[in-house]
Amino acid sequence: MILQRRDVPPRISFALEQAGVHPLLARLLAARGVRSAEELDDSLSRLLLPDTLKGSAEAGVLLADALAARRRICVVADYDCDGATACAVAVRGLKLLGADPSSIAYVVPDRAVHGYGLTPAIVDLALPLHPDLLVTVDNGIASHAGVAHARAAGLQVLVTDHHLPALVDGAVLLPEADVIVNPNQPGCAFESKAMAGVGVMFYVLLATRAELRRRGAYDGPGAPSQPRLDTLLDLVALGTVADVVRLDANNRRLVAQGLKRVRSGRMQPGVAALFQAAGREPARAAGFDFGFALGPRINAAGRLADMTLGIECLITDDPVRATELAAQLDAINRERREVEGEMRQRAEEALARLMPETEAAPSAVTLFDESFHEGVVGIVAGRVKDRLHRPTFVFARGADGRLKGSGRSIAGFHLRDALDLVAKRHPGLLLRFGGHAMAAGCTLEATQAGVSLFGAALQAVADEWLDAAALLRTVRTDGPLAVEWFNVQTATTLDAQVWGQGFEPPVFCDEVQVLQQRLVGEKHLKLKLRHAGQERDAIWFGRVEPLPAQAVLAFRLSLDEWNGRQRVQMVVEAQGG
Repeated sequence: MILQRRDVPPRISFALEQAGVHPLLARLLAARGVRSAEELDDSLSRLLLPDTLKGSAEAGVLLADALAARRRICVVADYDCDGATACAVAVRGLKLLGADPSSIAYVVPDRAVHGYGLTPAIVDLALPLHPDLLVTVDNGIASHAGVAHARAAGLQVLVTDHHLPALVDGAVLLPEADVIVNPNQPGCAFESKAMAGVGVMFYVLLATRAELRRRGAYDGPGAPSQPRLDTLLDLVALGTVADVVRLDANNRRLVAQGLKRVRSGRMQPGVAALFQAAGREPARAAGFDFGFALGPRINAAGRLADMTLGIECLITDDPVRATELAAQLDAINRERREVEGEMRQRAEEALARLMPETEAAPSAVTLFDESFHEGVVGIVAGRVKDRLHRPTFVFARGADGRLKGSGRSIAGFHLRDALDLVAKRHPGLLLRFGGHAMAAGCTLEATQAGVSLFGAALQAVADEWLDAAALLRTVRTDGPLAVEWFNVQTATTLDAQVWGQGFEPPVFCDEVQVLQQRLVGEKHLKLKLRHAGQERDAIWFGRVEPLPAQAVLAFRLSLDEWNGRQRVQMVVEAQGG
């Protein structure tokens, strides 16, 4: 474990402070690449325009034509939170733009039955709804067979996605859809390549509204007023944070706008109901709530049940129904935690066999057990990756008998590219694969030998790509926290900012004296520390080993409320050597 302090450009930090930014916040922002106060302007007017998003203008024309002709539109969703929010944005947005509610439908794959994306089977699932146009959200860029099947059935296809397209012999291969909107397709000049699927769909709606405006849809007496698409930004923010995409400047603005709506009480009934089910206060909403409270409850439906529950919660306008659905999602999430706990125990047993105490972890880890649940392998892969700091794949047997794997990676190891190399070296091993740099999935034939071969092949790539430094976990910190900043006001100021993937929340580092320590809930270490001459309350979640009397700890500030009074506690993230 290495605690590495972030570099802070002093001139940038000083310039931000001179522009009125809180002194501590100025230092933190400068260390994260912010170079001017203008970048902190999160107003709607500062969002990137759709003009440079390749295919968005054509998508606007396609959808405007469909609305004018009252064609039936079917949204093809995905079974994670990004896909669910993108589906809700599409359904709600098209209605705002004038679609007859009866002409808008959606289908969502069952993870265990259909697999991922616009497959021919999903097209067949949509056909009884008699659509004229299929609109994919958060999927479709690699759905060559599904797109071809839909078009052979006489349907138009609009692909909206953010995943990387397929590579064949080094060349990008795109499906033959009528229109493709994806910031990661070749020739797209849109600056935000990290936009989530829900963000791409939001931008398609912006382009559609612009096309309707160009056609004069909002002109003249009796014409409808131009719809406010910003009413959808709570959903955009939720999906963006939950999908753990990099929070570049444009994504931070989308999330900030969504948080403002939530804090002011202007959110969809389903979002409000999910806050209630999670026991969170919308008026104090932060990105953390989207990522660790609401997102997991929606994802649980796609993992253990039917993502239709999550989508219905987000598209209903009935607060009572939203509350009922949120309660169901909360119950499913509790079940998901139980399944995950059992799987993590089995994973730990497998790891103990894989790497006895005398042996270091291999450069990449692959796990499979017949008891593993297909819907939870990604979570367990993430937990193992966090503990070992190794690229990790976890497999479960799917309903079709094949082995479905989900992987999580570390910095310096592009997981999707690694799968591409494994596929080239072992033709036929991977039946399908896809994903991002940090998360990816694949399917193998139903043989233990296939898992063993995959594990060896992935480890071979990791041995080539990762050196000793990359395999050593590094926690980047913001250095010591001066005593004058350890207060409720500072914690409130930090909580009001948008933090997340690629724009990590502040983590401070200091030497402390450990005054008291005890286990709470059998798996968390409750601490009383002396820091900067003051006694502090602290907790280390998931830590059971005791600390020495003196320790260097990396920690973040957290507001804790008890009996109406707020206090600051330290949440420990790591211990330095």
